[in-house]
Amino acid sequence: QVQLVESGGGLVQDGGTLRLSCVSSTSRFSAYFMGWFRQAPGKEREFVAGISCTSTIIYYSDSVKGRFTISRDNAEKTVYLQMDSLKPEDTADYYCATGLLFNPSGSCADYVGIQTRDYDYWGQGTQVTVSS
Repeated sequence: QVQLVESGGGLVQDGGTLRLSCVSSTSRFSAYFMGWFRQAPGKEREFVAGISCTSTIIYYSDSVKGRFTISRDNAEKTVYLQMDSLKPEDTADYYCATGLLFNPSGSCADYVGIQTRDYDYWGQGTQVTVSS
């Protein structure tokens, strides 16, 4: 069982900046791919950004590309989401998620899931509100 704890959410004005953090409980953090999703009231949970175990592959949704940056620090077992130029439509609960995939050699596969079903563990979420 992997536990994920998000932090860094809050209230910010249109055009503002926030940095979300997600700390993992697993000592094998470097083997896991990581993702950020968000869910606005009345809407389905949607993919925001994801990073592979080696950081070689990074994906962003079109709605955040160029404004958000995902990164990871394996020594700190933490994944970050730097959110710049925030817009009111970015208002949502943001969730960190993680999954595991190995290649035949036994090392982690460079892979990033973009569907909720690709992920095995989820954090409790952190709220982001962008005021206009």
